[in-house]
Amino acid sequence: MADPLLFNPRTYDPAHFDPETRRLLRATVDWFEERGKRKLIEDYRSRAWLADFLAFAAKEGLFATFLTPAAAAEGDADKRWDTARIAALNEILGFYGLDYWYAWQVTILGLGPVWQSDNAAARARAAELLADGEVFAFGLSEKTHGADIYSTDMLLTPDGEGGFRATGSKYYIGNGNAAGLVSVFGRRTDVEGPDGYVFFAADSRHPAYHLVKNVVDSSKFVSEFRLEDYPVRAEDVLHTGRAAFDAALNTVNVGKFNLCTASIGICEHAMYEAVTHAHNRVLYGRPVTAFPHVRRELTDAYVRLVGMKLFSDRAVDYFRSAGPDDRRYLLFNPMTKMKVTTEGEKVVDLMWDVIAAKGFEKDNYFAQAAVEIRSLPKLEGTVHVNLALILKFLRNHLLEPAGYAPVPTRLDAADDAFLFRQGPARGLGSIRFHDWRTAFDAYAHLPNVARFREQADALCAFVTTAAPDEEQSRDLDLLLSVGQLFALVVHGQLILEQARLTGLDEDVLDELCAVLVRDFSAHAVELHGKDSATEAQQRWALGAVRRPVVDEGRSARVWERVEALSGAYEMAP
Repeated sequence: MADPLLFNPRTYDPAHFDPETRRLLRATVDWFEERGKRKLIEDYRSRAWLADFLAFAAKEGLFATFLTPAAAAEGDADKRWDTARIAALNEILGFYGLDYWYAWQVTILGLGPVWQSDNAAARARAAELLADGEVFAFGLSEKTHGADIYSTDMLLTPDGEGGFRATGSKYYIGNGNAAGLVSVFGRRTDVEGPDGYVFFAADSRHPAYHLVKNVVDSSKFVSEFRLEDYPVRAEDVLHTGRAAFDAALNTVNVGKFNLCTASIGICEHAMYEAVTHAHNRVLYGRPVTAFPHVRRELTDAYVRLVGMKLFSDRAVDYFRSAGPDDRRYLLFNPMTKMKVTTEGEKVVDLMWDVIAAKGFEKDNYFAQAAVEIRSLPKLEGTVHVNLALILKFLRNHLLEPAGYAPVPTRLDAADDAFLFRQGPARGLGSIRFHDWRTAFDAYAHLPNVARFREQADALCAFVTTAAPDEEQSRDLDLLLSVGQLFALVVHGQLILEQARLTGLDEDVLDELCAVLVRDFSAHAVELHGKDSATEAQQRWALGAVRRPVVDEGRSARVWERVEALSGAYEMAP
């Protein structure tokens, strides 16, 4: 019997979506299943460009349907920017291979500056290119500066006719080999400061666009390209001045959310392989899964994966319900990017410890999962960058709750238009949140939820009595440990909210919270060991360590769910 908490192509029926969304998601699954595992792995190992997948997507209108906002859809009721179904497709593409997801992801990034632009001609052109099956690219990063947009060397010189001539190079640009439109960030040579920023649309097929190389050894075409005296017409300009800067950051806000559900898809496919292998392998006369440490590792992997899904699904609701007066998504977004993707690494590592050498075999999906799961925490800003961002919300979230109407589950067929009118990318310190305690209170009867609540309350006490002083606030190494503790509380909060909304089995939830209690204790010990930690902080850290509540019956019941994954899915050969 299929586990209802995990994606399984054999039983997948996204009945909660409208008919066209259901058709497209199911058609995508069927396309991969019909190709089979051998072809999937062969293309991954040979670094083949994704022409056949993109041809399928073009034929079905997949990208056009999912990535054209209603305002640009010319009345097509199926076209909208719907974060819930985008998340569903992220998971499917991650399940079959990150290369496929990457071509879709960088198309999303490339479209961000366009859909935020007031340039009606550029928006119409983008919608037409999508309808033609084209992909897009996001020309932000540079070889020397990375994503430091303050220091761009893409220079635009006025041509005297209302346009510019652009010269410069970009690096780490996905789809740069094939994009019908590349959103490129640069600065004018005749204007100093932020007023000189420009976002413009370029065409990778133009003679002044020079593709240098693919900078990675992969089917993902992560390009370096150079513009040489590229003509930027007035109708190619998407944003100027501070609006160009905001468009860059807001595009990343939209795009980096997708990393969490791609990570989930990778973990799900790998888990089917790992549990099936372990359960059917006999060692010293017993199945591998008879060993207690193996059961613990696979159970931990399973509940961590369930936690990833619960958090990400709930975060979708906050994205879709966001507006000028509710920007809570700006905390949950770096959480999905940082916390969920690092959880994905842990999930794969736990399974890999069990299956050992099997995880290297070239005929398994697991071998590529073990490599690709590493990339997601490192895309769209490092873990450290996103942890530092999360810290901006700590005090307001923990100590200064505000009143909000409850956010419902958002699976409705609506257009998430606010994502393209987020406004200036500032004011994070003023964002308020609903009371995190409410989610914990609903499950106060579960022993490990109660224990985790003790640790969350302890973190509030840390902030009020032992917070880093002015000098320590410059010690990012110490602050990042605090950020990990805070991230766990936020992670647990949305998990508990989604558990309540979905009626999650309480055994699974309590087993998951046992893992979170152990994680919190580990980060507290890490804080204790930091060079600059004060005596008060060290005492607090050891006082926050807790042992999870052990319940052998509960653990055995959750193990039965894990054991049932053996043979539940294997990709067609």
